[in-house]
Amino acid sequence: MAQVTLNNVRKTFPGNVDAVRDFNLAIDDGEFLVLVGPSGCGKSTTLRMIAGLEEVTSGTITIGDRIVNDTHPKDRDIAMVFQNYALYPHMNVYKNMAFALRLRKIPRADIDRKVHRAAEILGIENLLHRKPKALSGGQRQRVAVGRAIVRDPKAFLFDEPLSNLDAKLRVEMRAELKRLHMKLKTTTVYVTHDQEEAMTLGDRVVVMNQGSIQQIGSPLEVYRTPRNRFVAGFLGTPPMNFLNGRIEKSGPNFAFMENGNGGIKIPLPSKLNESLSQRKSKGEITLGIRPEAIHPHNAKLPNAAEVKLKITVIEPLGDRMDVYLESLAGIPMVARIPSTNEILPNSESRFIVDAEQVHLFETGDDGTRIDAESLCTTQASQPDSADSPSSKSFKNARADAN
Repeated sequence: MAQVTLNNVRKTFPGNVDAVRDFNLAIDDGEFLVLVGPSGCGKSTTLRMIAGLEEVTSGTITIGDRIVNDTHPKDRDIAMVFQNYALYPHMNVYKNMAFALRLRKIPRADIDRKVHRAAEILGIENLLHRKPKALSGGQRQRVAVGRAIVRDPKAFLFDEPLSNLDAKLRVEMRAELKRLHMKLKTTTVYVTHDQEEAMTLGDRVVVMNQGSIQQIGSPLEVYRTPRNRFVAGFLGTPPMNFLNGRIEKSGPNFAFMENGNGGIKIPLPSKLNESLSQRKSKGEITLGIRPEAIHPHNAKLPNAAEVKLKITVIEPLGDRMDVYLESLAGIPMVARIPSTNEILPNSESRFIVDAEQVHLFETGDDGTRIDAESLCTTQASQPDSADSPSSKSFKNARADAN
């Protein structure tokens, strides 16, 4: 196992296209770190640079105590699992898993021990004599993971390994990968565009957009205190609702007023008073509301605003339902509420917004969070290192667990 560090890493493709810009990150020994973001954000390029499959334009990548910029991929002591499994179709499972060890001239007895140990961990001992074409998608992915395990690498690199699986298998393999990491405790870097994978797998999550880090933190930290509007809108299913409006004084506190006739008014909690009083811009502002912060009208909350919304579509999801709405000003919204509520589409109904759970952002796609905590601001504006607050919190959590 080893720490993986990226210092001021940049990748520029021909035509002066920056795929990754000024990337700074310290991945702790034994950590499971997830790079997440939309297609084209640079996450896979970053992973391929760690693996040595892409050259670094500038900056340094360190694995353990060695800078590996000019080190051949096979000499970096890492193992990569690809999206398409990359199994040899003419070899059976045993030979696929043993192939890299044979190239390294490992003794046959050691190869046999390593392959059977990995097969036992993954529950594929009964598949060792089958060829890939006789395996299901989930079984092929287990073989690909097993091929990585047998090498006992310093780090695992996963490039969207579950994207070819159906929904049920993805959930099963997520749990399998989590259990595997808890058992092996090998440093792992995992790339995905699926936010559910990011939230359930990662010790820390790195949210990327347009080649840059937007925020680094634990899954709940990034979800609960998104640094800017992009992070807030990217993480969460359904995504966060955004309303544009202005701030008005309302007694000792402030209130948000949505733009347009009949716009929503939401009283803001007193904890925001200082941030709003010190805000330099007095212009338009964006309010963010998670779908789960919109409740049926009979909900009892200490600080809430009652709003009238038009119901357009209802999506039943078993114990809950996603209700698509419009404000009276015509702004689309969505609420996630228990399915026990009786509501009908194409009707107007009263809902309760939990004012303690609202988020405020400056306007624009990348508008910063107005009441962002200093931890989030530090993480996104400065290089993440082994001594950063987030890194320290991860180390402390591991120490407590041990």
